[in-house]
Amino acid sequence: MYQTNQTVVTEFILQGFPGSAEVQKYLFVPILFIYLLTIIGNILIIIIVVHDPHLHHPMYFFLGNFSSLEIFYVTTLSPKMLAHFLAEKKSICFYCCITQAFFHFFLGATEFCLLASMSFDRYIAICNPLHYSVIMNYRLCLQLALGSWLGGFFTVIVQTVLLCQLPFCGPNLINHFYCDVTPLLNLVCADTYLLEQMVLLGSALLLFSSFLLTAISYAFIISTIMRISSSSGRQKAFSTCVAHLTVVSIQYGTVMFMYVKPKANSSLEINKVVSVLNTIVTPLLNPFIYTLRNKDVKEALKKVTCIKQKMFH
Repeated sequence: MYQTNQTVVTEFILQGFPGSAEVQKYLFVPILFIYLLTIIGNILIIIIVVHDPHLHHPMYFFLGNFSSLEIFYVTTLSPKMLAHFLAEKKSICFYCCITQAFFHFFLGATEFCLLASMSFDRYIAICNPLHYSVIMNYRLCLQLALGSWLGGFFTVIVQTVLLCQLPFCGPNLINHFYCDVTPLLNLVCADTYLLEQMVLLGSALLLFSSFLLTAISYAFIISTIMRISSSSGRQKAFSTCVAHLTVVSIQYGTVMFMYVKPKANSSLEINKVVSVLNTIVTPLLNPFIYTLRNKDVKEALKKVTCIKQKMFH
């Protein structure tokens, strides 16, 4: 059992990206631009999903949830990161760091649960289209969305509570640009084997269970699409899954590489590079992936744009 009341460290220093302070200041503008573009893109998706009656379908209900999650996710990390680009002392208080780590993993875990729910929605739409509206009713969609958020929460809450009870006796330098569990565990002056295994098991169970559900769904989807006689029919059916499949590939590829490892002292520098893709670039790409590959969303976006133009003229 971990001993409590041994925490000497009251704040952490985030090492951030490699390079001098001057070099890191030059990152402020591009990261700020990416952050604002990510927020605007996802808010725009939420607006068009809510206001366009043609998009009041399960697929877009999950897309609205996913966009909301992405806004919370990038806001958990980016504002503090931007502040540190301009600050001489890149510090974060102890409980602020723990809170950031919790929300980072909570929202990340929820993301994979939502992706699995979205794959189930696509499976019903393509493999059982005649009963789609009956099966994917409002109640089931709400249950899947709520279950995704609760699943993400309960995946990380126990590890977070245990992490708070561990003694941090110094040093307090985190070799990352945000509070990640791996570098935090390296600063603990106690045996972290149990918590490491819990983090590994929790991450592995969540990732592989959601991946398995997604893989099974797409196995049935591909099998059904291949039985469609016309090439245009196959292309139309597959086009409804392309955006989701693209996001799934990016998300699982980056996160499985980062977190499903048994050692807390894995290459942190490699993790930093992959983290940039996962925490900064991917949330920016998602709105573009879903809008550029979806005719309904593009049409709704045109309507919203036309309405705004009429309001200002």
